[in-house]
Amino acid sequence: MNFVIVSHVVHKLQQDGIYAYEPYVREMNIWLKYVSQTTIIAPVTERIATPIETVYKHENIAVNAVRSIQFTSVLHVLKSVLALPRICFQIFKAFQKADHIHLRCPGNMGLLGCIIQVCFPKTPKTAKYAGNWDPKSKQPLSYRFQKWVLGNTFLTKNISVLVYGDWKNQSKNITPFFTASFTETDKVSFKGRSYAKALKFVFVGSLVKGKRPLIAIKIIEKLLKNNIDANLELYGDGILRKELEVYVQKNRLSKNIHFKGNQPLDVVKQALLNAHFLILASKSEGWPKAVAEAMFFGVIPIATTVSCVAEMLGNGSRGILISLDLEKAVSKIMKIIMENDLHVMSKLAQKWSQTYTLDYFEAEIKQLIYAPQ
Repeated sequence: MNFVIVSHVVHKLQQDGIYAYEPYVREMNIWLKYVSQTTIIAPVTERIATPIETVYKHENIAVNAVRSIQFTSVLHVLKSVLALPRICFQIFKAFQKADHIHLRCPGNMGLLGCIIQVCFPKTPKTAKYAGNWDPKSKQPLSYRFQKWVLGNTFLTKNISVLVYGDWKNQSKNITPFFTASFTETDKVSFKGRSYAKALKFVFVGSLVKGKRPLIAIKIIEKLLKNNIDANLELYGDGILRKELEVYVQKNRLSKNIHFKGNQPLDVVKQALLNAHFLILASKSEGWPKAVAEAMFFGVIPIATTVSCVAEMLGNGSRGILISLDLEKAVSKIMKIIMENDLHVMSKLAQKWSQTYTLDYFEAEIKQLIYAPQ
């Protein structure tokens, strides 16, 4: 089987293999267990792989390099427009030789793949829509267009579109799905935590505007002012790190807030085993892995009601749903800490998340690849 992937993820060709963003490659390596040949159509750079990137594990894999498409400046728009005919031709030729087409959406490459796949109605397909599928959410036009094409059963045939959350009034193309990080062997028994002493909070994610790490810091700052002993560890890096560090120092929070940078999954796992709460106040999410990973070990998530988060948190039974109003968010957190049985919430969170293991994930992927058409 020739499994053709269209992705916007930047790939790096090194002597020992093909590298890309680690969480993405970790998932794709599961898909590739069940195919004999793989063709990746994606942007390629000659830069050296970083610690947050890893290698594909497949013996018969090739990358069909395309120019990165960007529309962030006039020059990028001009270069992208000029490159489009060649990129579309490369995708079309690859699809002609495909036994299975796999689209990674949303993204500029995914957008082109969505359009060109219409010409191949008989070829089996899957699409992983890693963004917010909520029909009511405000999203860029290109994202809404990709969702419309993928869900349209007249234009798009022989496909399973994997989306996060179970949404009403969807076409037969749409399949509610999930992402997993841990195996059955990673499961741990429920460990009751003491919520009477210092409370340990974690933030896991990139330090960028979309993840709103400053809100996590300000929540801890407010809790401290209300005499709640709280500490926060931030796992991840990004362009906001220096700005956040300055805020922490300026407001004398250094004893309670610590920046850990990018860390391997094992290090993050150890932090989660000892944490009480995770804070994630993202602007947009698909399936927030940080939330699911935290819940896997009984950590209570504190998150905004974006995408399928409310569904994941059982509408508040498995975690704390907050608004972006800082005062209201802190007030709600304090009320739940003081009045609720946090052991019950923690246990429910862990029980729900441990359903979604990599073993279960792999079994579902295998069915998708070999599903009768």
